[in-house]
Amino acid sequence: MRIKIINPNTSKATTDAIAATARRYARAGTEIVTVSPISGPLAIDNYYDEVTASVGVMEEIKKGLQEKFDGFIIACFTDPALRASREVSNVPVVGIGEASMLIACTIAHKFSILSMPKSSAASMQELLIRNGLESRCASIRLIDVPVSEIGNNLNETRKLLLHEALEAMKNGAEAILLGCAGLTGLDKEFEKELGIPTIDGVVAAVKLVECLYDYGLRTSKALTYRIPKSLQSDQLPRHV
Repeated sequence: MRIKIINPNTSKATTDAIAATARRYARAGTEIVTVSPISGPLAIDNYYDEVTASVGVMEEIKKGLQEKFDGFIIACFTDPALRASREVSNVPVVGIGEASMLIACTIAHKFSILSMPKSSAASMQELLIRNGLESRCASIRLIDVPVSEIGNNLNETRKLLLHEALEAMKNGAEAILLGCAGLTGLDKEFEKELGIPTIDGVVAAVKLVECLYDYGLRTSKALTYRIPKSLQSDQLPRHV
């Protein structure tokens, strides 16, 4: 199968890190293609960035349908343009935020989200509500570091995040979700330090898309994700 992963921001370093993680965990027979939009925000820190990035995500989804991909992943934890992408796509579109939470629910009663910056608290809460999982979240733990600055002092960022994860465990977290694609690759290190499952959203999404493909499941067009009337059906290629 072929999966197209869309990093909604324009950071090449983040796109490359996402690609490395995805290929490490994908099956031998899965082709991973990782892209980012031609233009858009360097990082997604707020509502403005999310809306701006969504346009590029939609364009990459439409191109991916022409390229006959078997599934798509939106690699930003707040899942920008996820539902709109499902309206135009007949093959599965998975967001790393939703995938992380769904998988966490199968291995833990309560999970906590670990992310940044602190101003993203409301968007994280809205993500939980949108997915109907607020009762399964023990806490949202945020550090006040912009996403674009994660790599500037990675050791300090790790320390701050680990501190918040330990606080989350005191409040009942039984699993930790790395709530930013920029944190990809830190899951096993954190899991070893914390002693509880730690989920990288990129990995969760890759395994979920592979599962949907194996089971032969596609995006339902029965009601919610029907093709928008503003689009002509012949504008959106379909493939089996």
